[in-house]
Amino acid sequence: MNTKRIPISVLFVLTFFFPVLFSFGFSSHTYAQQSTVSADSSSDKIVRRIRFSGNKNVKNRTLETLIRTRTNREFLGIPRFTPWYYFWELSNGRFGETPTYLDRLVVANDMERIKLYYESLGFLQVQVDTTIIEYKTNKVEVSFIIREGPTSQIESISYSGIPFFTEPGKRFNFLKSSPLTRQRINDSTFAVNRQYNTQQLGAEQQRIIDFLKNNGFASIQKDSVIALVKRQVQNPNRLDIQFKINPGKVFRFGDVYVQLADGTPPDNYTQKDTLTSGEATIDSAKIFLAKEPGAQTKFSLLSDQILYKPGDIYNHELYLNTIREYQNLGMLFIRKFSQNETASQPDFSKQSIPTYLDLQTLTKHSIGSELFGMRRYGFGTGLGIDYTNNNVFGKAENFSLSANVSFEFVNESVLSEIADTSTQSSIFRSYELRGDYTVPRLNFPFAFLDNQPFFTSGLTRYSLSYSRSDQLFFDINSDVQFNLRYEVQHNPRYSSFFDLIELDIVDPSPTEEFIDNLRRDFGSDTLNNGTIVDPIELTRILEDFRPQVSSVIRYTFRSQRTDLIKRNYGYFSEYSLSAGGNIPYALDRFIITPDTLEQNLPSLFKLSENELSYSRYVKATADYRRYIPVSNSTVFSWRLFGGVAQPYGQSTTIPLNRRFFAGGSNDIRGWGPFQLGPGKTDPKEVRINGGEIKLAAFTEVRQVFLENLFRANWHAAWYVDAGNVWYGPRNDAASDEELRDGRFQFDEFYKQIAVGTGLGLRLDWEYLVARFDFTFRAHDLQEGWFNNKKLYFSFGIGHSF
Repeated sequence: MNTKRIPISVLFVLTFFFPVLFSFGFSSHTYAQQSTVSADSSSDKIVRRIRFSGNKNVKNRTLETLIRTRTNREFLGIPRFTPWYYFWELSNGRFGETPTYLDRLVVANDMERIKLYYESLGFLQVQVDTTIIEYKTNKVEVSFIIREGPTSQIESISYSGIPFFTEPGKRFNFLKSSPLTRQRINDSTFAVNRQYNTQQLGAEQQRIIDFLKNNGFASIQKDSVIALVKRQVQNPNRLDIQFKINPGKVFRFGDVYVQLADGTPPDNYTQKDTLTSGEATIDSAKIFLAKEPGAQTKFSLLSDQILYKPGDIYNHELYLNTIREYQNLGMLFIRKFSQNETASQPDFSKQSIPTYLDLQTLTKHSIGSELFGMRRYGFGTGLGIDYTNNNVFGKAENFSLSANVSFEFVNESVLSEIADTSTQSSIFRSYELRGDYTVPRLNFPFAFLDNQPFFTSGLTRYSLSYSRSDQLFFDINSDVQFNLRYEVQHNPRYSSFFDLIELDIVDPSPTEEFIDNLRRDFGSDTLNNGTIVDPIELTRILEDFRPQVSSVIRYTFRSQRTDLIKRNYGYFSEYSLSAGGNIPYALDRFIITPDTLEQNLPSLFKLSENELSYSRYVKATADYRRYIPVSNSTVFSWRLFGGVAQPYGQSTTIPLNRRFFAGGSNDIRGWGPFQLGPGKTDPKEVRINGGEIKLAAFTEVRQVFLENLFRANWHAAWYVDAGNVWYGPRNDAASDEELRDGRFQFDEFYKQIAVGTGLGLRLDWEYLVARFDFTFRAHDLQEGWFNNKKLYFSFGIGHSF
């Protein structure tokens, strides 16, 4: 026959249950091809080589991940370089890695895995054979011989059984939005013209199931959507696919039962409420709410988390998002949620599906305290108190308040040796008060977005702190910080953070004696013209002691699909855009001195005579990281980073803590933190630290060479880091001559890229990675390429990127 219709059950198993077959074994119908492999168990022959031949369309490393026949571990993926096995061989088995022995049954299963994988890619006529050659005594080479055959192409896909909806165009729009389909042939058939692929067909099956579940067909399962494959008469390698769909009947949301316990047994739900038709429900459906008085929670909080109306058409996505809404409240945990009061599966014999939620509150009030003593110039003591209210007003608001105070008493004889007693108090004291308030929803001005699609897990955070300190040689008259942040976890992959207000007002009064002492401690240099050049560490300290006011509005978008500790697959990316200085500018321009721009503000509450400076700027960053598994024990990773900050208005520089810096164990290794750049400027001659432009690129290969030693996996790493920072075009904090070597120029910047490369060691525990790196400066901007022979060591916690 020239045409063939694959039976539904066979195709369903082949197409959609392939991962299960892959994991747990396969049927024996292909073993007839395995004429060179017997079913004997393992032997005493050592597998030293594995080869693949005939695999024109699949890479060797992909096939290596499929098979279970292994050689010993190869160092950095170098073929047949297995030092751990060599250690075992040289030591007569006393240490090293035990050899991997040949198991013919495993080889047979490997052949089946390869065959099924090829079939999933459209090579439906593939044949797989193997040869085992003993090239040395008890050492064998296993070769997998693959005859791929022609690929099968899907010419068209049709859909049978997808119901019609009252909304015009809904059915057709769903069908044409498939990533598989192209032009339309008729109402239910679309041209495809692409290679057969099991994974893509499986994704299409799940797309159909999700669509129907979100439109009332709650009972649909995988076996409700099957595919029929028909070979064309003229060309058997051309296929027509028909999805045959049995959606079942339409269901509605039934009654919702929510009960909230206070955590003190036994449960006694004496407070009850029932919501009927109106804004909360449809027709006769109801929401039944019950709670214990000790829960101290409003009924409106429990009902507001329900994203659907009982009585409405069933939507599985809204049901799952409702569960997430309760989980994100933070003041309770879910003891049980189900769609059947007594069983794990819904009762599809009825027209509606109820929801049952059994919740319990967490402890509402908690108080912690800390009392400590200290001795520095004299004897001192301190006290800290923390209070947390986990459900302030009954709607899952979280409030925390902390207060810290410390005193140090210095004897006058001691004080006279270190300071002028006529101006310096003998009591050093500091105070700090901080309050944080969080609500599990978006507040003004974004309240309208709360619980909208893509905004179902919102948080609003408010924080305010005030501190004051009187210390030796300096006073902090006031340090006020306020932050208003909105956070949204759009889905497991995407999240947004919007800092609407980030305000910091710091008003210190350091003495000249304090600054001189710091310069002696850090070793400042004085140039021939009398200019004092401070090291970056001191510069950052002095910047913190400069009276200033800083405000930022910032949006950050994050996308990730990786394990943030292991970082062995997927990607991580983060993009941000911010603007600084707008609040103090508005106060300066319109309130403090109307119509006159002073570029500074008076001290808060007139606590000092200082003037608080500010800068206006915009800043953008982009950070992308990729983690590619090369083999089961090897990962290749890379990262690209770019950032630019630009002052505007009358500002010509940006605050030091908002600039870009380069160097350090988590940045460009081989240079200390903040010690690289700007440009090709000699670090000893840098007067203006940091830059307004940063470009960096990183690569790293990690290979596991020891497993479970001291309960950690040991990785060897080889890496290359490159990048630098530069002054922007508006920076005029010094003369052009002093900034020339650090200024970004398109025809010069690529010559000023510093490069560090080296080897490292990673100790990878379950929740912690310790990192040791040994770096050479391949391109030292002062000494040139490969002229610096020094080795630079760095240590870090976690992977560098």
